[in-house]
Amino acid sequence: MEDLTSKTVAVFSRPFTVPGFAETLPAGEYEIETELVSPPDRQDPAAWKASVLVKLHPRISHPGLARTLTVSLADLDQARAKDKLTGRELSDFFLEEMLADPMVQLVMKADGVSAAHLRHLYSGSGAPNPNLNASASKTPTQRKREEESILAVERTAGPCPGPGRT
Repeated sequence: MEDLTSKTVAVFSRPFTVPGFAETLPAGEYEIETELVSPPDRQDPAAWKASVLVKLHPRISHPGLARTLTVSLADLDQARAKDKLTGRELSDFFLEEMLADPMVQLVMKADGVSAAHLRHLYSGSGAPNPNLNASASKTPTQRKREEESILAVERTAGPCPGPGRT
């Protein structure tokens, strides 16, 4: 039987919860200890045991009491993901991921669209700010005609088939 142990630190910027534990944990750094225990024969993957220990901050009422919490790796990962998204709309997260994509950057460059323009559009503040886009030099009539032609194409084209679909 062999034990593999790793120690890391998880940083939470906001209070968080984990399933099966009724307490809301405060923001901060948490020491994480992951232990993987192999079965005696090391053959059966289902027999491997993993445990994740989170060293909790002491309670104000019991400052000397050391506590640990055993959680699943999936629950810890989910709490970390929620912490990263907390305070941000999912669309903001999606937008930043999209803007980081090299293919999206190439299309934006070809279309003369700036990242600032897309951020303004996704901000929910309404109409695009013409000062943020390369098409600002177009007249209102040209922009309206362009928007109408794009909408006409979108209406006639229908949804694009996904990968492997025809």
